[in-house]
Amino acid sequence: MSTPDGDRPRGPGTGLHPPEPRPANKIAAAQPAAINNHVDPQPVRAVARQAGAALRSAALYRADQAADSGELQARHDQLALVNDNLISALADLERRSRAHELLIDVVVTGGGEVAIAAVLHELTGLAVEVEDKFGNLLAWAGDQAPASGRQGAAHDRAELLNRVRRNGCPLRERDRVLAVAQPGDEVLGVLTLIDPSRTAGPYEKLALEFAAVVLAMEMAHKRSLAEIELRLRGDLVDDLLTGTDDQSALARSAALDHDLHPPHQILMIGCTGSDKPERVARAVDQALVRITRSRALTSRRGGSIVVVAPTRSDTVEYEWRELHRLVSDALPRIEVAIGVGRPCANPSDLPRSHREAHRALRVQRGQTHGDGVTTFAELGFYRLVGTAESELEVAEFVREWLGHLIDYDRTHHYDLVTTLWQYYECGGNYDATAHELLIHRSTLRYRLRRIRELTGYDLRAVDTRLNLHIATRAWQIRNGPA
Repeated sequence: MSTPDGDRPRGPGTGLHPPEPRPANKIAAAQPAAINNHVDPQPVRAVARQAGAALRSAALYRADQAADSGELQARHDQLALVNDNLISALADLERRSRAHELLIDVVVTGGGEVAIAAVLHELTGLAVEVEDKFGNLLAWAGDQAPASGRQGAAHDRAELLNRVRRNGCPLRERDRVLAVAQPGDEVLGVLTLIDPSRTAGPYEKLALEFAAVVLAMEMAHKRSLAEIELRLRGDLVDDLLTGTDDQSALARSAALDHDLHPPHQILMIGCTGSDKPERVARAVDQALVRITRSRALTSRRGGSIVVVAPTRSDTVEYEWRELHRLVSDALPRIEVAIGVGRPCANPSDLPRSHREAHRALRVQRGQTHGDGVTTFAELGFYRLVGTAESELEVAEFVREWLGHLIDYDRTHHYDLVTTLWQYYECGGNYDATAHELLIHRSTLRYRLRRIRELTGYDLRAVDTRLNLHIATRAWQIRNGPA
């Protein structure tokens, strides 16, 4: 049966039952499902996650961009600093190269100490001094010549040089910067920058060090040449003294820039009180140049300096006492004795002049004052003393007249022979004799009386006096300084 609304009839009589009511909890449980069917939260979460990731990526990108910008700036600054350092290093290298080239050019051209000082002054703009190891000025460059007499005490200078050597590089000493020229273990010279304003920096010190090396090379070269020449000159002198043929001597002397064609003579120079032979040799060389106006041939022989000196073109000999004065002035604390042989026309005759000079030197040293000059021409009777032919006769003559006194002196450690010799050397004057012997007049009288007692001689008799004077003079020559 139908109803007007087309629905089937519901009710007891229809055989249809009304729908059962749904529980309330089921209705409530169904509502979220309906909502979920309209709004799904998963896409929202996905979008949120993507947005968060995008934001993080953007933040990281911005951070990377900032880091890259800072790194680029740091790298730019670093490259700029490196570039500046390279420019500075290149400029320094160019300055060093120029210093090296200029100083090497001095070596190549043989400019010497003067050129080294000039180049170092040009490189540094500072005044420069070149000295030898003793403090003597060799060269300088600058606006004003250095003051003289600044060497100071030898001990102080040696200590200063030792400090520079130990330092191993240029050393500042007040207003001066010093470097030593030292090719080996020995210091040959000193190179100094005058720097009162203390403006010398690393470059100036480096230039000074370069110049010191060049100076060492130059001074070592000069010393080597000087030593070779000295050795060759010494060899020639030795051969001239022992005897050589004229042609060989003339050729060898010409190679040493010395002319042996004019007459020459031998001088023997003995010095006592010196422990530095090179100082004596240098003083003799300098004095000879002033006297003879030329260099002489010299050699050291038996503790003395032997000189082969040219004679003057006229008949007048050189004033060898002036030579003695010059050498004595240069060596004030040294006793200088000079013996002079006679001139020889040929080099082969020089051994004779050597023997004469040796004999004259022995006579000079045997005098009251060993300091002085004796020429062979002045010896007179004493030419006979010291010759090979007369040695035995002279010894017998001395023994005959002075034997008792010699024995007494040897036994009692006395000086009777010396007293008698000094007495006659002073012409028999008591005051002068006592003064020379540094004794009192009464002591001299006692000694003379003792001499008369031992010998039995009358010391005032003419013949006795002559023989005793000759005997004591011969004894003094034979037993005095050699």
